[in-house]
Amino acid sequence: MTDTTTAVTPSIDAGEAAFARQAIVDDKGRVFGYELLDRSHRASDHNVAKDASLLLNALTHADTGALFDKCTMFVNCSLQSLGSEHLEMVKPDRVVLEMPHVPDHDEAAIARHLPALTALQQRGFRLAFNQMALTVPYRQWLPLASYIKLDLTVLKPEQVEPAIRMAQKKPQLQIIVEKVETAEQHKMVASLGVTQFQGNWFAKPVLMAGQTVRPGHANIIQLINLVRRKADTAQIEEVLKRDASLSFNLLRFINSSGFGLRTEITSFRHAVMILGLDKLFRWSALLLTSSREGGAPPVVGNTAIVRGRLMELLASELLPKEESDNAFVTGVFSLLDTMLGMPIDTAIDAITLPDSVTAALLHKKGPLAPFLELTIACEQADDDAFARVSDQLGLSNHQVNWAHLQALSWAESMGK
Repeated sequence: MTDTTTAVTPSIDAGEAAFARQAIVDDKGRVFGYELLDRSHRASDHNVAKDASLLLNALTHADTGALFDKCTMFVNCSLQSLGSEHLEMVKPDRVVLEMPHVPDHDEAAIARHLPALTALQQRGFRLAFNQMALTVPYRQWLPLASYIKLDLTVLKPEQVEPAIRMAQKKPQLQIIVEKVETAEQHKMVASLGVTQFQGNWFAKPVLMAGQTVRPGHANIIQLINLVRRKADTAQIEEVLKRDASLSFNLLRFINSSGFGLRTEITSFRHAVMILGLDKLFRWSALLLTSSREGGAPPVVGNTAIVRGRLMELLASELLPKEESDNAFVTGVFSLLDTMLGMPIDTAIDAITLPDSVTAALLHKKGPLAPFLELTIACEQADDDAFARVSDQLGLSNHQVNWAHLQALSWAESMGK
């Protein structure tokens, strides 16, 4: 894997929709789908034209195969879009249409939309409804549903279990609980038999203080520290020798077809010399994101890699090369607390990092802080933060969107 940093140069039309994605994970932490999020307009501006723009740009983008490979897309669809021609162009087996409820839950309007919803289901689309589909006015819609999405920010705590139990009585329904923000929420709904989740739980779970770094993590962190201090090759080689998994991964990486070497490398010393300290540091940081050891789900590592790559691409437009490299580190290590299972300040104390990285991660200050805030806004489809920080940095909506797509695709390609 070589560094392929490129300038953030959008080549999309001014009218193209900007979009992001949010992972939907199963009870093993594996991604089985993504909700496609429109980042170019507020939810109140949702209409047929913007539905079409979002979906078609996503499906026809050059990197879509990498972004959604083997995963289902959950796409929000306005009621006005039900008979739209853009849905005729979509292959139904890859798409779940998320339908909103009717304003004021007007039963005449609910009945009026029933034929169009039925036609979409008969064409092979799977339909997802929110918790309102479990109420009496929507009784005609519920048999059409493949998914029911229960929003923890809408349901009162005492309503969660009854809603889940009611949905479980419908054998055709798959239940997704969304807006899962904490480990406690995840544990609670999982105890009720829910196996599919969406929200920030995987990115920012509530963690117990006082945990120690596990042995595999400790070796990776020691390797990172040695590289940052520019230690000699013998010291680095010693760390590699005492961790078979670490050394195996390094040799597998450097001998991969993507690295393009003509002869196989079997010596740790030779591998370190060929790779160089900069690339060895980057490789170590990325390895840390994928080292689970029973802790955070695998999607955390993917999220961290996307953050790092997006921050690097955005910073390359505005900051010197060294800070662009530091931006990558900041993004990858922004989920270090989740990956290591300890508070972020404790995790940062374990690793030697540049001052600008530490300032951004611990204090939300310094030149890298706004890039991290913008990256998280992209990830969470936070319109207000996205607009404010992108304006502050002088980056256009399309510049950021283009970089986000590149980062998503790059992160996906690393996992193959």
